[in-house]
Amino acid sequence: MIRPAFVRYASAAAALSVAVGGVAYLRHEPALPAAASAQSGSPARGPGAPLDFSAIVEQYGPAVVNISVTSQGKADDDDAQDTQDGPASGNSNDPFNQFFRRFGPPQRPPGQDQPSFVQGQGSGFIVSADGLVLTNAHLVANAQDVTVKLIDRREFKAKVVGVDSPSDVAVLRIDATGLPTVKLGDASRVRVGEPVLAIGSPYGFENTVTAGIVSAKSRSLPEENYVPFIQTDAAVNPGSSGGPLFNQYGEVIGINSQIYSETGGYQGLSFAIPIDIATRVENELIAHGSVTRGHIGLAVQEVSQALAQSFGLPRPAGALVNMVDADSPAAKAGVQAGDVIVQLGERTIEHSADLPEQVADIAPGTRTTLKLYRKGKALNLPIEIGKLTEVAAPAMPGSGSSLGITVRPLTPGERRQGGLDSGLVVEQAAGAAAQAGIEAGDVILALNGTPVASGAQLRELAAQAGKRVALLIQRGGTRIFVPLEPD
Repeated sequence: MIRPAFVRYASAAAALSVAVGGVAYLRHEPALPAAASAQSGSPARGPGAPLDFSAIVEQYGPAVVNISVTSQGKADDDDAQDTQDGPASGNSNDPFNQFFRRFGPPQRPPGQDQPSFVQGQGSGFIVSADGLVLTNAHLVANAQDVTVKLIDRREFKAKVVGVDSPSDVAVLRIDATGLPTVKLGDASRVRVGEPVLAIGSPYGFENTVTAGIVSAKSRSLPEENYVPFIQTDAAVNPGSSGGPLFNQYGEVIGINSQIYSETGGYQGLSFAIPIDIATRVENELIAHGSVTRGHIGLAVQEVSQALAQSFGLPRPAGALVNMVDADSPAAKAGVQAGDVIVQLGERTIEHSADLPEQVADIAPGTRTTLKLYRKGKALNLPIEIGKLTEVAAPAMPGSGSSLGITVRPLTPGERRQGGLDSGLVVEQAAGAAAQAGIEAGDVILALNGTPVASGAQLRELAAQAGKRVALLIQRGGTRIFVPLEPD
């Protein structure tokens, strides 16, 4: 039985689309792309006539690509049906988180517990004529091979330039020139109720076009702290991960990423990553190979009317602090559990989801001020923004990393809970690491006896180690050395 969940699709049929319908009541004529308008021989559309997206599809459809991946992985038999739709975000026992799914784990053959390789498909779109492609990070993060197929049936092996798991954005490059490209829009100008169009490969049906409207803006989803999603009623199904969301002017305003579903298929709630966030991530991945985000080290929750009254607030607004990490910038600034943060610098914090997004956008080292309420009294605390620990990019052939793992350092809470001074949490395992039995959730403590505390240190030690390395792994309460041969 498929559990209800928010889904990110990148399965054997994974692409993003939007349901045709629900736009017949739109009464204003959209400004189509100039080239498309010139080619269109359609008669003028009268008031109340359906919105015609055909010119947009004709001009920009060729820039939408199908992405095939080959990955290593495994799934439990109980979840065999669910693997097509993607793992639920967060705790699978949480009844709310069960509804959130990404478009995308690779599909495995029925009845096979631990396949050597599994395959999946998703979507993407070309943003530069010399071969840069944007897609979802979860589609390609654990891939051994990535193939990009154009609408004219040309196929290219793609290089993963970089992935950023927090935003679910990845950048690929293919060896080609003179390619068709999309036109990028401004997500900040998106209006609720405006029509949108998606092109992708739902269930493997390449270049499927669907349409809908923007249902809401700045949606916060469980376990997704850094993306204010664009919500649409676009018909999104498995295979559409990484596909573009167009506005009525033919501009890409988002990357389709998740849906809300009780069945694994479209149920009227689709979510896209705003294109301005995606392009910022793209620029950093190209320039630095990773994304730098601000960090202050606390956890927050939404302020309800009852909580506002309990904390003596004039109205329910802001971010209620429920935990402060020891030695974090927030702790050093004097922030306490029970404080309600209402402003960061000059930016107002209306909802709890606003705070992590705004902190992440501030450069580490920046000095600013937190305005908050403590026991009904307003306070201004100066704070210096720290740096969010980055997640290392996954290993790809020729990428310079040969262990085949994606890692991140332990959080202060994880160090305290495990009684550890340092270590790296495995987020994904592929290649040599997966073959040696290393799994997501394992903690790497040392390489050849040297303690590790960062992804950069791990890569450096692996490069110096030669043909064989031994990783000290902690899984639960057990520690074991795992030998492996780097690819």
